[in-house]
Amino acid sequence: MLDELDEFCARALAEHGCASTSVAVASGDELVLTRAYGRASVADRRPATPETVYGLASITKAFTATAVCLAADEGLLDLDTPVPGSFPWTAPTPRQLLRHRGGFPAFYNFHYGPGPLPVDIDRYRTLVREPGTDFEYSNIGYHELGSLLEAVTGQDLGDYLRERIADPLGLSGFGFGAAYPGPAPVARRYSADGRAYPTCFTGHPAAGAGWATAGDVALFARTASRLLEPATVAAMHEAVPFNEHLGYGFGRVVSRGAGPVVHSHGGGMGGIATMMIDVPERELSVAVLTNSTDKAARDAIVAHLMAALAPGFSADHLNPTTEQPRPVKLPQGEWTGEIRAAGADIPLRLTILTGDQVEIRLADHPPLTTPATASQRWDLRTIAPLQLPTPDALLNSPSLALDLRIEPCRLAGRATAFKDGDHSGWLGPYLVHPCALTSR
Repeated sequence: MLDELDEFCARALAEHGCASTSVAVASGDELVLTRAYGRASVADRRPATPETVYGLASITKAFTATAVCLAADEGLLDLDTPVPGSFPWTAPTPRQLLRHRGGFPAFYNFHYGPGPLPVDIDRYRTLVREPGTDFEYSNIGYHELGSLLEAVTGQDLGDYLRERIADPLGLSGFGFGAAYPGPAPVARRYSADGRAYPTCFTGHPAAGAGWATAGDVALFARTASRLLEPATVAAMHEAVPFNEHLGYGFGRVVSRGAGPVVHSHGGGMGGIATMMIDVPERELSVAVLTNSTDKAARDAIVAHLMAALAPGFSADHLNPTTEQPRPVKLPQGEWTGEIRAAGADIPLRLTILTGDQVEIRLADHPPLTTPATASQRWDLRTIAPLQLPTPDALLNSPSLALDLRIEPCRLAGRATAFKDGDHSGWLGPYLVHPCALTSR
């Protein structure tokens, strides 16, 4: 398998334009494979090695979740006591936030320069549904958990992660922050079309600011549970389902149905595509880290490794897709209302046409016709190249997505300003706003 792996990884990097990858497999408590391929830095032709550190993006959530569980085992917090704050419904609990069922919307903000973040996460820190009622993957929820940990431990989150998780497990390459703080060599991050990323700052580091080697990630996946009480480990993997194949526990996606049970978490942001997998019944774990926004090389290498190591594995064990498309069933007609952004209400008119098409008129933009679909959660979904005229969206979020459901006498849901990929510039913020329309 090793000879074939070398050839396969080299081919995957070339086919998908990915600068490098680092791969590790742990069996029991030991690393049994560590390999790296390609260039950690293209400009100076520095090769990737097993000691190279990569950004983890959302694999960081598994570390934050483990830290929350540690604090709960020590009596510093209660998983079912609502977090501090004022909310339109009951405040979410740590258990709900760990499972992405805290009621917060999807969100991310990125900033590529010094100074304060121009997009303030607190402007989007509002519940969009009753906590505990539905799954929505939210960096804001993990930001809340990070703030809670710092409050109850009296420590900086990065220090707590290193002292209570990385050091006890021997994860010597682990680091936390916008830039890697340690001495190890670091993989430079690249856009999907090969441009080097600058340092990226976010308002939700607890959700994505981790760094590690592939070996660190594989060992963490295999051994993190030894830090916790058995009942806490059981709760971590008690995953509420969000589709027929998957549920989400505490910082882990848990597979359901055919094939071996898989605990996993992926990561993706500008210049990062990563995957952590643990297969408990086989006592093995796999980590694949790449330094490209494009996930294609990562996914190909994961599939190749898992086919050899865990027969019966399927990509359905990993992909947290919650929205299956269906046709739009709304009648033709016109709806008017507004998008409620921070400090302003933006006029919106939506006309439902024939053939799953809608016409959108946003503020003073000319009308634009776009395709529309629906899902089990939303009665209408559409995306348009329309700029929401708010200071936050104008920074780097030039597209608009509408997700609306039919309610008595109105269409209501959310309008999201975002940037689709980073081929034409750095990945922009993902900003969710309430939206409500009434029929004319």
